[in-house]
Amino acid sequence: MKMSEIRDLGIKELNEKVKELREEIFRLRWQKSLNQLENTAKIKSLRKDLARVLTAIKEKNLNK
Repeated sequence: MKMSEIRDLGIKELNEKVKELREEIFRLRWQKSLNQLENTAKIKSLRKDLARVLTAIKEKNLNK
């Protein structure tokens, strides 16, 4: 996800996105531990997306 797309979302949508990303990262880490994960770069990508979403949430809270 691009930061411009993330900034267009509301706080509730961002919080839902955080939850979804954390669940997906957990699932991928679980698959990795069982040696079932083929694309390990996906974890890194999702972690970066999570950081972007959390940054956008902080920005919105500071701008209030």
